[in-house]
Amino acid sequence: MDQRADNSTKRIGTALLAADVHRALRAKIVSLEYKAGSRLVEDDISREIGVGRTPVREALLRLEGEGLVSRERRGWIIEATDPANARYIFEARISVESYATRVTAKRGDAKSIETLRKLVARMDDLDSISRSELNRLDRRFHEMLVAMSGNPIFVEMHERTQFHYWNLRLPVLFNKEQTLNSNEQHKAILAAVEAGDCDAAERLAREHIEATFAIVRQALDGF
Repeated sequence: MDQRADNSTKRIGTALLAADVHRALRAKIVSLEYKAGSRLVEDDISREIGVGRTPVREALLRLEGEGLVSRERRGWIIEATDPANARYIFEARISVESYATRVTAKRGDAKSIETLRKLVARMDDLDSISRSELNRLDRRFHEMLVAMSGNPIFVEMHERTQFHYWNLRLPVLFNKEQTLNSNEQHKAILAAVEAGDCDAAERLAREHIEATFAIVRQALDGF
């Protein structure tokens, strides 16, 4: 093999490794396994994943381009979401999630619908679950709702909006009445999906996200 061919093979290998590293890091970031403000060190990632620093750096640069991390003197840091961007986050989420819910009403399967029903029932039991567990159940409900559309592009776009929402620099806590109302909205969305009513599913999903944004906007007033 001549030198040019050898270099070309190495570049392809590095690009493939970088794509794998990017995929692994992105999954940990958007799932909130890595929290906003956490520092990412290239050497630590290299050791953890078992690759050289070059693909790690390329993966981090790609994540920087997506707005998920930023570079600092001592490494990389996972970005928190500026409250001033809340409107943009919700506009994107409304666009993606409401239409994905419409598609889910066409394609949803009985097993997944039953899982959604269990999540909704669990969220109703406010007195026996922690705030963090409630948030986890809520995230799972919306993730499943989008995933049931069968469209991986919807899933990827929705992950981005969810990441930015849950990483707002100023956390927003719903009171008990707001939380119960939110879960009633979940139930209505679920009923529309189960009935295969695409129009209602899309409308209810949109109204639910708009209601959530109204609460968030009020909490962030002045920021």
